[in-house]
Amino acid sequence: MWRFDLPRSRSTVDRVARGGIGASGEPDLIRAVVPGVAVVVLVVAAVSDPAGWREFGLLLLAAVAFLFWSRRPRLPVLVLSAAVLVPVVASQHSGALEPAMFLVSLLAIVIAGWAESTVALAVAGVAALASPLVAAALAPEGQGFAWGIWMMGIAFPALIGLVFRRQQVLATQLLQAQGQLAEQAVDEERRQIARDVHDLVGHGLAAMLLQVTSARHVLRRDADSADEALQVAEDVGRQSMLELRRTVALLRSEGDSAVTPPLPGLAGVGALIDAARAGGLQVEYTASGEHNGVDPGAGLAVYRIAQESLVNAARHAPQARTLVSTSVEDRWVALEVESIGPLPSKSGPDAERRGYGLQGMRERAEGAGGTLQTGPKDGGWLVRCRVPLAGRVPATDEAAAP
Repeated sequence: MWRFDLPRSRSTVDRVARGGIGASGEPDLIRAVVPGVAVVVLVVAAVSDPAGWREFGLLLLAAVAFLFWSRRPRLPVLVLSAAVLVPVVASQHSGALEPAMFLVSLLAIVIAGWAESTVALAVAGVAALASPLVAAALAPEGQGFAWGIWMMGIAFPALIGLVFRRQQVLATQLLQAQGQLAEQAVDEERRQIARDVHDLVGHGLAAMLLQVTSARHVLRRDADSADEALQVAEDVGRQSMLELRRTVALLRSEGDSAVTPPLPGLAGVGALIDAARAGGLQVEYTASGEHNGVDPGAGLAVYRIAQESLVNAARHAPQARTLVSTSVEDRWVALEVESIGPLPSKSGPDAERRGYGLQGMRERAEGAGGTLQTGPKDGGWLVRCRVPLAGRVPATDEAAAP
């Protein structure tokens, strides 16, 4: 309790709630200070209200009990309470050493902070609170003993100890929640980077492979066409490297002075179409609405979904006719990519990659607050997504199939 380096594990939260020690197993600050305070109380009592050596010896046993407790964290609070209350109360039979009752006030703090269970807290607390009554009964007849003041002097420290104990539990739970949120943020960032790298590498390699394959087929018959295909592959590779650098730049530290290039948006879909056409894909593109005014979040999501859709079309249906359309409405930006031709096989070496690509597109759409629909339609394959423009409308589920 009351440590400066609060732990985060659930088991530690439970130990704190039960009055346990910290995660490192080292004595906390209060535990280390308690024996010293007990010795000071003992000296003050002996000087201000002296008694015989027998009574002083009893109080010394109580101080030793506090010292033993500080060195043995697993010592039960009930055992400590008995080792302190019995000698302190017994020392009051002479009518002297009344200031030694401050040892019971000190014990009340320990009980409130380190009781292992509710039962131990209740039993030890009641015993400590009743000790002034027992001491008053043992005091010599006619000897005044302010038992009411001492009961208040025991109850108030106990109440403070309970409040700080509750505060410790809440602070530990808060640190645990912060740690979980930080881990979730790291996981989400990893998924985002994985999607970006997947899109960039998949799109670039698919386009480059198509061009290299085309160049290899016509290399001996038509050197000019082969050179043109290799030039396109080189351009696609450079563009992919540029976008990959943009993605990796997101990992730079805050102190890095390098300027991060802007990420692509909806206006860049036209460049994707040109690259796909250069790679040999039959693509028709139509656009409506003001594309330059789309917010970066929605624009990037639609751009990546279009990129992945073109990669899938080039990889699985290179001879198909692909229709791409983007539209910016009052509240939404919409994308449709339809490949008209033979559907790709559901098995084969690319099946796992295709599933990951569809999952990545769905995550992008949902991350931007939109919806995504994919599936076969009219002898082809359709990808349709709608993403809300920032601050205009919340996304709603759409159950209509493509």
